[in-house]
Amino acid sequence: MSREILLLVDALAREKNVTKDIVFGALELALASATKKRIHDDADVRVSIDRETGDFESFRRWLVVADEDYLSETLEIPLSEAREQDADVEVGDYLEEALEPIDFGRIGAQAAKQVILQKIRDAEREQILNDFLERKEHLVTGTIKRMERGNAIVEAGKVEALLPRDQMIPRENLRVGDRVKAYLLRIDRAARGPQLILSRTAPEFIIKLFELEVPEVDDGLLEIKAAARDPGVRAKIAVKSNDQRIDPIGTCVGMRGARVTAVTNELGGERVDIVLWSADPAQFVIGALAPAEVSSIVVDEEKHSMDVVVDESNLAIAIGRGGQNVRLASELTGWTINLMTEEESQTRAEAETAAIRVLFMEKLDVDEEVANILIEEGFSTLEEVAYVPLHEMLEIESFDEATVQELRDRARNVLLTEAIVTEEQIEEVAEDMLSLEGMDKTLAAALASHGIKTRDDLADLAIDELTEMTGVDPERAKQLITTARAHWFE
Repeated sequence: MSREILLLVDALAREKNVTKDIVFGALELALASATKKRIHDDADVRVSIDRETGDFESFRRWLVVADEDYLSETLEIPLSEAREQDADVEVGDYLEEALEPIDFGRIGAQAAKQVILQKIRDAEREQILNDFLERKEHLVTGTIKRMERGNAIVEAGKVEALLPRDQMIPRENLRVGDRVKAYLLRIDRAARGPQLILSRTAPEFIIKLFELEVPEVDDGLLEIKAAARDPGVRAKIAVKSNDQRIDPIGTCVGMRGARVTAVTNELGGERVDIVLWSADPAQFVIGALAPAEVSSIVVDEEKHSMDVVVDESNLAIAIGRGGQNVRLASELTGWTINLMTEEESQTRAEAETAAIRVLFMEKLDVDEEVANILIEEGFSTLEEVAYVPLHEMLEIESFDEATVQELRDRARNVLLTEAIVTEEQIEEVAEDMLSLEGMDKTLAAALASHGIKTRDDLADLAIDELTEMTGVDPERAKQLITTARAHWFE
């Protein structure tokens, strides 16, 4: 038997192009499986084959568990009982008992063969997959071998890949035998069938197609920094030149549009806007909204959003059909874009100014004229009045030094009073609400002033109620309420 095992391992390793260790491992599992069938199907059996002689030993083993966790007589042994056999044994160790070598017979040998072949098939598939991944091929080209429930099985060399229905470009009609290109989206090692999952809708796919068509990208003269897509309809890519002599947009378009046309044809007629990338976010957004022309732009770093003003004639172009243009521009740049006309911008600015004027008049106890002077000089919060460098405030011609000092003192006193109130309100807030992701002290204090002091209180709110109470935007309100409710469903 020992010599037969060594010969079998040697032959299988050569035939299947896998290491001997994989075959030995498969054989040990097969022998353990056959042994189980003779003693108890649920038993834990370990088989060890000597790599040099081919001799093997079989052991039945039990996992040592704490006495109170003991559940299975077949697989486990309580710690107190295990220590009677081995005083040094700990929870998590195994106790083993040697088994008599078993003559497996014809049925046992057949079962062993099945396990060995399955393990070797798995090892072969893993080897082919690793060879493929070593080549770092993110753009996969192959032939559709068959269709399964709308999904395409693509043969790429020795590897089979899955192109799911939801990763195909809408309205494209792929058939068996078609040659297709796709982006390697992910690897699913747990799948029984094809483990490579492909996509023709991912933004990365269009980047890889341009890299294929534009050799300057490979040479490092040009970079494709980002992409956003509405698959099959429209896409935007952002390009940057690393060489001043190269026009990045013209290079991607190609002679008579040859390069961009090749990409468009591969994507089922998807129209591609090529945008100049910029390190300045505002400039990048202006480029991304093309072909619309932007009149002015206001950046809000805290909310990671921009208010973009366009004239009435450009508004429809900036929004695009079904909001497509502004949505793609937002995805491409990573910024939330709020489009508005000059008139809407003016109305919003007036409303913000009025709110700041009321704040200054109430909190600093000043008249409208003083409040307007502060606004005209660029002040919009009490913190700025209290802590902007003194010399900057002294430059305001309308104020003398005594007035400046009085305004600063009043602002600081208001902020100090509000901080004390906030701390007192926070003391009443339950820890489960304070520790919620997305919660901060200011927001917790605002909620406490409305009687919302626990996680469940917050979870009971509707989005519009939370927005009205605290002034947070609806998206943040939705996120907070969803997080607060999560424990209800656990």
